[in-house]
Amino acid sequence: MIEILNPRELVRAKEAGALVANILQTVKSRSAVGTNLLDINQWTKAMIAEAGGVSCYVDYEPPFGRGPFGAYICTSVNDAVLHGLPHDYSLADGDLLSLDLAVSLRGIVADSAISFIVGESKPAESVAMIDATERALTAGIAAAGPGARIGDISAAIGSVLSAAGYPINTEFGGHGVGSTMHQDPHVANTGRPGRGYVLRPGLLLALEPWVMADTAELAVDADGWTLRSATGCRTAHSEHTIAITDDGAEILTLPEAT
Repeated sequence: MIEILNPRELVRAKEAGALVANILQTVKSRSAVGTNLLDINQWTKAMIAEAGGVSCYVDYEPPFGRGPFGAYICTSVNDAVLHGLPHDYSLADGDLLSLDLAVSLRGIVADSAISFIVGESKPAESVAMIDATERALTAGIAAAGPGARIGDISAAIGSVLSAAGYPINTEFGGHGVGSTMHQDPHVANTGRPGRGYVLRPGLLLALEPWVMADTAELAVDADGWTLRSATGCRTAHSEHTIAITDDGAEILTLPEAT
């Protein structure tokens, strides 16, 4: 299903995007050495409820997971890259933490992810990997606009990731959003320009470059959800929800300037 939102729905999409961005930045600011992933989940649950939102994760039960997910945010640490199920783990100095959050507010979903390093230690390789996903996300957004194609976005993302030397997995990628979290079209993190669905104003897309340092192969944790690098290498993940407009692409999950 591909939804094209009307102007009233786009207003609600912006509200949902602002909520998701605010929660992620709040969680990031609170995350420190010693913070438990279960506490992060509880903070998120409380903030969603206070805003009158609905979690897209807690009851989520897709074919690829051992569902329902049962948590309110994905917390992926170090070699975990996607769908990290919060568990009893306290963050250590230098941990690379990726947070992924999708919330429905007034019937419209926004989805975003950030990666950052906890504490004072900043391993150079991890900093570079986070930077590569953020630059790829910026390139993908720049390639989006009315009349462009999905392949244009995928090619822009893939060119940045490949130039940085990272293998690219195409099993999981970006996707449409709207009244539900995961919709068509699929947006792979590499592709060929000029191919795929033609973008139209009112379309919402969640673009999400993610990489693993030295492999494109995933391994599934015993929890049935958390996806890790098959080699145990570190990983990073960045994501924004954007709206296609008459003038280009508007980022809905951009944090407020401070």
